[in-house]
Amino acid sequence: MPNRRRYRKIQSPPAMEGYKPFGVPMRELESVVMSMEEYEALRLADYENLTHEKAAEKMNISRPTFTRLYDRARKNVAKAFVEGKAILIRGGTFISGEYWYRCNNCHETIVSLTPEENCDKCNSANIVRLDTPDNNETNNDSR
Repeated sequence: MPNRRRYRKIQSPPAMEGYKPFGVPMRELESVVMSMEEYEALRLADYENLTHEKAAEKMNISRPTFTRLYDRARKNVAKAFVEGKAILIRGGTFISGEYWYRCNNCHETIVSLTPEENCDKCNSANIVRLDTPDNNETNNDSR
């Protein structure tokens, strides 16, 4: 019988929704989808320079699971670079300690300990929650 699936802890949302090749309109591109936890694995290992063991502890997962996430993230980035595809960062099985929002007007990313109604930067009510079941495959109410 397999172990129950653990929620992967993510420290903060990515600053952008993804990346695309320079000079090509998004409508003309195919994309590669990277999950939030794959992004976090890449951030911890390559940006923060943590060992896989330390990074796995931060994400509340086993070291082999971390290595699988990290390998998938690297393969997604390589595929996008080699094949000229966009990278979209979304979805996954994760939890966070805060509420995450992105403003659809000014594209600001908002991280808050309490629910927000408006963007902090432009005061727009046109904000989208990034850590909800719509953007995340699991319910994230276990704060």
